[in-house]
Amino acid sequence: MEQVFSYIISLGASVMMPIIFTIIGLCIGMKFGKALKSGLCVGVGFVGLGVVTALLTTNFDNPLKAISDLYHLQLNVFDMGWPAAAAVAYNTAVGALIIPICLGINLLMLLTKTTRTVNIDLWNYWHFAFIGAVAYFVMGESLAWGYFAAIVCYIITLVCADLTADKFQKYYDLDGISIPQPFCQSFMPFAILINKALDKIPGFSRMDIDADGMKKKFGVLGEPLVLGVVVGVLIGAAAQLDIKKVLFLGITMGAVMELIPRITSLFIEGLKPISEKTSELVKNKFNGKKVHIGMSPALVIGHPATLVSSVILIPVILALAVFLPGNQFLPLASLAGMFYLFPMVLPYTKGNVLKTLIVGLVTLIIGLYFVTDMAPDFTLAANKVYADTHDPTAHIPEGFSGGALDFASSLFGWLIYRGVKLSYVGAGLLALIAIAMMLINRRIIIRSEKEAKQAAGQG
Repeated sequence: MEQVFSYIISLGASVMMPIIFTIIGLCIGMKFGKALKSGLCVGVGFVGLGVVTALLTTNFDNPLKAISDLYHLQLNVFDMGWPAAAAVAYNTAVGALIIPICLGINLLMLLTKTTRTVNIDLWNYWHFAFIGAVAYFVMGESLAWGYFAAIVCYIITLVCADLTADKFQKYYDLDGISIPQPFCQSFMPFAILINKALDKIPGFSRMDIDADGMKKKFGVLGEPLVLGVVVGVLIGAAAQLDIKKVLFLGITMGAVMELIPRITSLFIEGLKPISEKTSELVKNKFNGKKVHIGMSPALVIGHPATLVSSVILIPVILALAVFLPGNQFLPLASLAGMFYLFPMVLPYTKGNVLKTLIVGLVTLIIGLYFVTDMAPDFTLAANKVYADTHDPTAHIPEGFSGGALDFASSLFGWLIYRGVKLSYVGAGLLALIAIAMMLINRRIIIRSEKEAKQAAGQG
């Protein structure tokens, strides 16, 4: 069984997703042609997104390393990027069975009315496997601790997906969709708290500039495409490259900003028919009970506010990483993951670019310290995986520790990691949090079902 699931994961999102979504489409009653088209659109979207984000990592990796060498930056945590984190996640006994175990938990929560989300974002299950794998190695290769950490993360994420679903659907105009991805959901508490704090500042509410407002206010300079070119040129100049390479980096960053929203439209084209058919099925078969379909945040990372905020924060966080006391991590390979910070932030900031930037800046600064703190055990896990598999993505250069912005910088990942480090006391606290969240969510679900029945009766 472990080898079967390991093989499925090795196929990658671009192969796995079309198969999964075609099968889902057929299971919910779509005609084969429509189901296949939906699946292929999702697969093509993943391929396109991979190509575009690879433009960042392949073209900006060396210039950013050159900046590190030129200015003698002493940052000892090497950015491994999400491929290393995924390699650590899936090349362990925890990762091999994470999909069937989490699907079983999801089914149990649906039956007990502790969630409404059906999480079909199987590719991003590596996030749960990652925290499980780190816990597995931290606690002396204990499968029980590994699965405990992964399951706690899964439960918390499903509940958060439910609690944020209405705001997400309203803001992005995507009925029936929720985002059960822990990296995105872990920034939601920051978005709520910081947004409320900013609203208490006199006059701040008048500074409501969205991406369209930026275009009007700053003209062509407010366009994500132009901002991308400017940031790319600044990075090239800081790396002291020749004019040809500087301009190439500018055009490359501009291309990323322009192409991402075009590619994400493919996800919407593929996922919308499945979402609509699922909603119809739920209405007919489950007496109108509400169910959310858990999708990848890739569905919405092309939003203009996400692009503008990401491209502005890239040079800012690079500069801050150098000067922050105690930080040892310089994000390089992880920069492509910056876009995934904002999908659950925008529904709370309502697309206000200034608010979004402030939330992003605070969470990324804190995230750098999370990565630095987790680095010794990330390194332990990566080294053991590399020794067992010789997977080059898990190889950490000599003299460095390993880290990644992707999930290692998130609140959920760090809290669960620290909880596991506290052993049984931490496990007890994490279990209480997960159980309390399920019970609160169950109460909300039961209340809303009663209200829906009453409304139907009155109608």
